[in-house]
Amino acid sequence: MAVSARPGIDALLERIREGFERVGPREAYEAAGDGALLVDIRYQALRERDGLIPGAVVVERNELEWRLDPTGSHRLAEVSGPGLRVVVICNEGYASSLAAESLHRLGLHRATDLTGGFQAWRAAGLPVAGWTPETGAPALPAVHREHPAPPATGTPGRD
Repeated sequence: MAVSARPGIDALLERIREGFERVGPREAYEAAGDGALLVDIRYQALRERDGLIPGAVVVERNELEWRLDPTGSHRLAEVSGPGLRVVVICNEGYASSLAAESLHRLGLHRATDLTGGFQAWRAAGLPVAGWTPETGAPALPAVHREHPAPPATGTPGRD
């Protein structure tokens, strides 16, 4: 049985990234100031370890499509429609590219991701709120709301 030649993840990422213009840390910061929604898809252990971007909405990757579908019943209040500018942020800029492409398929054609992810944001010296272990909350809050659980999805991917 011959195995068909399918692209690996690196080729897939390259192809996906051709479909939108990614932004760097400073561009993401400025976009947020202009009304873009920053969406942090990192899992909790990374947020606790490294901190949060003040003002970013925390939506773990396995809930992203449910929370950002402009027509979905589980969408965030911030998702005003398909014209919303969204910047997806993962840890290093890999999972966020896949997530941005998924948002494009949902109609959010202005969705993009942060090149280099949270680590690039922090390295650029942009604001980061530290996690306070005593209280289990960030020193400066990001936006993190409890929502009704969406239908179950697959297992989390690489971040």
